[in-house]
Amino acid sequence: MRNLVKIGQGIDTAPLLLAIARQPGLWDRHQVRTDGEDNPHTDVSDIWLRYNDEKPFKAKGDYTGFNDAHDAVFYPEWYALPQVRPIVFGLMARVEGTRLGGILITKIPAGKRVLPHADDSWHVRHYNTKLYVPLQSNPQCWNRVEDEVVRMAPGDVWYFDNTKEHEVVNEGEDDRITLIVSIRCEK
Repeated sequence: MRNLVKIGQGIDTAPLLLAIARQPGLWDRHQVRTDGEDNPHTDVSDIWLRYNDEKPFKAKGDYTGFNDAHDAVFYPEWYALPQVRPIVFGLMARVEGTRLGGILITKIPAGKRVLPHADDSWHVRHYNTKLYVPLQSNPQCWNRVEDEVVRMAPGDVWYFDNTKEHEVVNEGEDDRITLIVSIRCEK
C-alpha cells in the first residue's frame, strides 16, 4: 500500500468515546468544513479541537483566508476532552513530528459517506502527515485512497495521503467516529 499505511494499533478508545458521549453538545459547533453545496463532508459531524483561530473570522462573518497560513490554536473542545491528549502527543512522538496542526473528531452516521475528493490547501501541504485513529467503526465502513481500500478497526493508527482522491463510506448500522490529527514532519 502506498497511500494508506497502518502505523499502530491497540489504542484504548473507550475513555475518549465515553467523554464524547457525555458531551453531545460538542458536535457541530464549527461547521465551516461541513457547510455548503458540493461539499464532500455534508454528511459528517465534527468536533474541532485545534485549527486556525476562528474568532476573528466569525466576528466579521467572513471566512476568507481561514485556511491560509496560520499558527493553530487549541479550541475549547480540546480542554473538554482531556482524554485525547495522550493519544495526540503519543502520535507526535511516534512520527517524530515537529509541529502540531489541526485536530478534529469526525462522525459519519450509519448509511452516510464522505464523497470522493482530494485536499489541497496550505494546511494540507504544511502539515504533511495526516493520521486517522478510528475510535468507533464497523465492518461495513471503508476508506479508499485512489485504488486502495481498507477497513480500519478501532484503536488502529493509519497514515494516509489526503492530497490524493479519497472517500469514506459507512454502509454499516453504527456511526463511524474517527480522530484525525495533522502533524508536520521534516523529510
